[in-house]
Amino acid sequence: MREKLRNIDYYILVPYLILCAVGIVMVYSSSSDLASMRGQNPSYYLIRQVMWVIVGLGVTTFFYSLRLSVFHKGRNVMIYLLFIFAGMVYLKIHGTATNGAAAWIPLGPINIQPSEFAKLGLILYLAHMFSLREKKLPQAQTWAQWLTRSWGPLTIVFLLLLLTLVQPDVGGFSILLTIAFVMALTSGVTLRSGFGLGGMGVLGVCVGYFLVTHLNVGKFLHGYQAQRLLAFVDPFKLSKGAGQQLINSYYAIHNGGLFGAGLGNSIQKKGYLPEPNTDFIIAVTAEELGVIAVIILIGLIFFLTVRITLIGIRAKDPFNALMCIGIGTMLFIQTTFNLGGVSGLLPITGVTFPFVSYGGSSMLVLTISIGLVLNISAMEKRRLKAS
Repeated sequence: MREKLRNIDYYILVPYLILCAVGIVMVYSSSSDLASMRGQNPSYYLIRQVMWVIVGLGVTTFFYSLRLSVFHKGRNVMIYLLFIFAGMVYLKIHGTATNGAAAWIPLGPINIQPSEFAKLGLILYLAHMFSLREKKLPQAQTWAQWLTRSWGPLTIVFLLLLLTLVQPDVGGFSILLTIAFVMALTSGVTLRSGFGLGGMGVLGVCVGYFLVTHLNVGKFLHGYQAQRLLAFVDPFKLSKGAGQQLINSYYAIHNGGLFGAGLGNSIQKKGYLPEPNTDFIIAVTAEELGVIAVIILIGLIFFLTVRITLIGIRAKDPFNALMCIGIGTMLFIQTTFNLGGVSGLLPITGVTFPFVSYGGSSMLVLTISIGLVLNISAMEKRRLKAS
């Protein structure tokens, strides 16, 4: 372990710690009024976020110290996936809908969100399967040949996508689909084959959803989802309804300007933004600390994504390489969806900003991912020193 600590990648560790620290500050600033309005201690979300960051640091250390061979075993990956499937099925049968979706399982004082853990499960599974089949996936192979040889991974991806969509969690569905698409391309499938496969996957999930809802097409797009889509097209037309949160996000960003109105001085967090400490924490950050501060946060995420991807490109082991590619994709697309929703460039999907937004499940998955990437980076450093 001491030798591992000497090989720790500070280009990963330092941005991660900075983002967590900013998250603690901004969760408290954005949630104190919200907690008071709900009759809670103003520090309620602060205490929980600090707890999750501390737990996350412990989780990162644990996964950094583990032998990566543990994750190379298909049995361990399948056990992890079975728990995710069980959680998602339980949610669909017994879950209570919040904001239109049944996404959380209460476990005592905490709530677990299976769709967050599904992201990491998908990455681990595809990294395992594609690394095993690397020699069977030549670049010239057609998508039809790939399809006939890869029904196992396709079935797992299909089930994860379908169970996520029927919650319904469109944001989680989109992230999972993107991760699967990128990992398929980097595993040896050509771009043409990847698009063909992606199109078939989307079509298959839509057909499955159609069957799950007993051929009731009207259920495919839930009322609040339709309103979010209309609000994305013209939020001011729905200024007293679904477009209100996006308009208030615009106000927050405008009020902050380049340098912000000052920490704690946000107006929009005082009951105007519906989720100021989760989905819209970047809007509050822009209002209080300014657009420049938000650009710095985006820069840190971008730097992390590039660094993780480079580690994957340089890794000799196909499993480690694919795992880094998947984690980098997860970070990038989650950040893109959150920023797109806050700025009105994309429909609002309820996706949080990595490391900064409040949320235990998201923090656990992200910190596990950071621990795994640090582990791979240390392994590669040892390999280079030995060569």
